[in-house]
Amino acid sequence: MIKIGDTLLIEPKFSLQSEQYKSMVVEISESSIFIDYPINTATGKIAFLLDGTQMKITFIAGNQDLYIFDTEVLGRVKAQIAMIQLSHPPIESYVKIQRRQFVRVETPVDTAVHPEAFEFEPFRAITDDISAGGAALRILKQISLQPHSNIFVWLALPLKSGEIGYLRLKSNVIRISEHTERFNKLSVQFIEMADANRQTLIRYIFERQVEMKKKGLID
Repeated sequence: MIKIGDTLLIEPKFSLQSEQYKSMVVEISESSIFIDYPINTATGKIAFLLDGTQMKITFIAGNQDLYIFDTEVLGRVKAQIAMIQLSHPPIESYVKIQRRQFVRVETPVDTAVHPEAFEFEPFRAITDDISAGGAALRILKQISLQPHSNIFVWLALPLKSGEIGYLRLKSNVIRISEHTERFNKLSVQFIEMADANRQTLIRYIFERQVEMKKKGLID
């Protein structure tokens, strides 16, 4: 299921600080996962994980399902490249989050829209709903974009860990439709998304759904 080249998001399982690291799988055995040195997603610096630290791993499998499992830092390994060795739990212990590529949640997220080149001045917007495949944005009536044109959508996603996931997503304009007296609705499709960005987006959507279910807003 997990394979060489997969991108992993790694978080301490027990910590007062909200930190997240990104790494890539370079080798796998039945009992261990070997990764390159992880990078702190907030600072961009290499993170040094202490032996014995309990961690939580999030990754996306080939079928786009999101999986979460617990692991432990076993130590550093010196081979052709420097690696970190993690324990590889049985696949049965993976927690599968159902595929949510087209599941939309209504949520207001601060957004900035930038042109691919210099076709228009960047502007701010807010999402009406969002999925791992696209979003609907509230934009001012005077803003005009060409259907099928490419833009960049910047999202600031407040994650449960306390971090803000900042994503820059290349997007395609699907349509602009009437929304309210003051706003139109801009529908966009996300294209050419990096795995790490997709993981962050799916995780945010999952957390929002859990939160909305607790409040009785959705079934």
